[in-house]
Amino acid sequence: MQTSLRPLVFWPTFLILLAAVIASYVDLDAFLATASALNDAVLTNFSWLFSLGSLYLLIMAVVVYFSPVGRIRIGGRDATPLLSRLRWFSITLCTTLAVGVLFWTTAEPLYHFMAPPESAGLEAGSGDAILFAMSTMFLHWSFTPYAIYAVPALIFALAFYNLRLRFSISSMLEPIFGPKVKRFGGLIDAISLYALVAGMASSLGTGALTLAGGAGQYLGGETSPLRLGVIIAIIVVTFVLSAASGLQKGIARLSSLNAILLAILGVFMFIVGPTVFCLALGVESFGVYLDNFFTKSLFTGAAGNDPWPQWWSIFYWAVWFAWAPVAALFLGKISRGYTVREFLRVNLLYPALFASVWILIFSGTALYFQAHADTAGVDLYAVLNDRGVENVLYELFRQLPFSEVWIPLLLFIAYISYVTAADSQTDAIGNLCTRGLTADSDLNAGVPMKVIWGVIVGMVSWVMVSFVGIDGIKMLSNLGGLPAMLIVLLATGSLWVWLKHPERLDAVPTRSTSSRAAKDDA
Repeated sequence: MQTSLRPLVFWPTFLILLAAVIASYVDLDAFLATASALNDAVLTNFSWLFSLGSLYLLIMAVVVYFSPVGRIRIGGRDATPLLSRLRWFSITLCTTLAVGVLFWTTAEPLYHFMAPPESAGLEAGSGDAILFAMSTMFLHWSFTPYAIYAVPALIFALAFYNLRLRFSISSMLEPIFGPKVKRFGGLIDAISLYALVAGMASSLGTGALTLAGGAGQYLGGETSPLRLGVIIAIIVVTFVLSAASGLQKGIARLSSLNAILLAILGVFMFIVGPTVFCLALGVESFGVYLDNFFTKSLFTGAAGNDPWPQWWSIFYWAVWFAWAPVAALFLGKISRGYTVREFLRVNLLYPALFASVWILIFSGTALYFQAHADTAGVDLYAVLNDRGVENVLYELFRQLPFSEVWIPLLLFIAYISYVTAADSQTDAIGNLCTRGLTADSDLNAGVPMKVIWGVIVGMVSWVMVSFVGIDGIKMLSNLGGLPAMLIVLLATGSLWVWLKHPERLDAVPTRSTSSRAAKDDA
């Protein structure tokens, strides 16, 4: 299959990012002010839609699971799987929320415990506040975010493999709007690509700061642009080599290693940490989460003029919606050969349960030490405010046995976590920018495209984090959340079509249809 560059997808994203870097370097204050104003406007005016949309996707996943569509096999009745179930799950787990779960599950609950929303009427550091903190972690990091990824990924998988449509985000809309949506395919893909690449740049920059902070404990000295540049270069080279080596080798092997290391880390923390406290608090707070699920999911802060939801829940929904369309391409691509129900279990249920157990262990331990700060000898909230998010987990491990062994391992796990998340996204970006990929091809954009995007993301990250500040690029990524959310919500219309007519997904078109889709690719 002959492939080539899709210029209407590649160049707009590249030029916008270049312009953002130049603008921020020329006048940082003006750049941040503009980006912040736009970001605030999006979160303020569309907070209700972000909240409602995220809840809707979770409900939609449940509806599809128990519907006749759940029995449909992705790729047709005779399709063979690309991956074993275990490898499939490890890739899904490590290429979605694993990076954030690793560090934020110890830092974020401290914010909610010590600074709960004013409208909730909770006393900071109280028993009610600790329950609020843990139940909020379940909301932010388990079922809802995975639904935001899983539903569009399922739609793309069925459109690409069962209907043999183009390797394009616009294919998710074609069952509703028909072939005419191809005219806007390049624009839709370019918008989604911009949001993801900006998000990758901010994530890589944050990851570099985290690793630099950990390395600084052994190397000493300040976090300099040179040190950040070396760390970013190592990460970029690793994830580009991994993505270039293909799905079965680099991405699958790194994800399997990452999943094993995360499990080992979790078991260690569970055994040596405050086990009984974590179990008791986890069970109680999960009950609070279930009891107040709809109230917390739809909390916008409008009634009490409370900005807390925009700082936290709605901010998260915007970030994950921004990443969802392009992440859907990768998650959908690796799902061939399994049924829709198996897809939803591996992409939503199992990762959400893993995250819930992780929250129970790590958030519970962090809250235990903070609640007993007077006797534990460490104030994690002070560490959070004085030294940053990335240092909370390191400081927490210092309070545990064998910290001199576990902290270097923790650094390595953080490195692997960032690499495994980045290589899957680089793979999807390369495919999205390539014309001619079909369900019958090897779905490989080629090494040059992955190298180009790896270098672009690395350079933007290094410039931003070393000389400008990463807040601007984060806000640029979040701005992509609104159009990305609209794309995803519109695409769910395809699921409604298939719920009424599931037989359309069983009739796999011929290879000639697949070839025609490649020719139509914008």
